[in-house]
Amino acid sequence: MSIQTRKERERAERERLIVTAARELAESEGWDAVTTRRLAAEIEYSQPVLYSHFKGKDAIMAAVAVQGCADLADELHAARTAAKGTRAALTAVGETYTAFGRRRPALYDAMFTYRVDLPFATDEAPEPLKRAFGEIAAAVEPIAGEGEDLGVLTETYWAGLHGLVTLMRSGRLPERDHEQRLALLIGHFTAAASR
Repeated sequence: MSIQTRKERERAERERLIVTAARELAESEGWDAVTTRRLAAEIEYSQPVLYSHFKGKDAIMAAVAVQGCADLADELHAARTAAKGTRAALTAVGETYTAFGRRRPALYDAMFTYRVDLPFATDEAPEPLKRAFGEIAAAVEPIAGEGEDLGVLTETYWAGLHGLVTLMRSGRLPERDHEQRLALLIGHFTAAASR
């Protein structure tokens, strides 16, 4: 193995350590606890080493968001492809998405709540963001009417799911009615498609 290859592998490993440590720290103590000083102590590297990989906390949070989108895309794909039928796929994607947001609140915040320097809804978006959105779109596509913009329809379904997650997590909607709300959202989407 060449020295260059070894250095590249070591650099990638350090980046993975930084992102994993930030993600774990955020999940256990919140994003306010994630500082470059704290991360440096957690992974036993100096702050300058962190800055040689990331410009600061925002860049680390963006890397966490990309990793989270990859995880979400995998979960959505598994749920969607296991479902039989259009309504079942929409339900599986909706349940999986909302469960992910409720189960991984700090990760979800990095992905979809906090402002991070990531291009969404553009050709420059990182592949994991495109894959996660693509899984939602794949569930929505069968209900899209002729001439209807699949992107806008998918964004609307996603916005509904995001609203459910955000409002429940903030205590503005009671958890006990989540399944009913999700069923109503899916019912309206599928009913509109059959008109």
